[in-house]
Amino acid sequence: QVQLVESGGDLVQPGGSLRLSCAASGSISSSYAMAWYRQAPGKQRELVARITSGSSTYYANSVKGRFTISRDNAQNTVYLQMNSLKPDDTAVYYCNTWPSHWPWGQGTQVTVSS
Repeated sequence: QVQLVESGGDLVQPGGSLRLSCAASGSISSSYAMAWYRQAPGKQRELVARITSGSSTYYANSVKGRFTISRDNAQNTVYLQMNSLKPDDTAVYYCNTWPSHWPWGQGTQVTVSS
């Protein structure tokens, strides 16, 4: 069974940047669409961005133009480059397939605060 490990979260000031990584313990089929999700305190988990096997991308309106999702199938890794971070981006970030069907990892905490 695939295990997902997210990393790269940190405390950053508004306007700053972070790059998140998601490593899969097993092989990620290149046919899977992969996605980043986030969950802020007291809110439901939401889709942030997704990337298809053909590298087509989708972004939530709230992050469009600031975040970039990418994948490296050979390395079984998915990335999320986050620029111009805002306090509203504060959340635990997770990766999974889209739609999600693997067990969720522990996530990585992103805190945007001055």
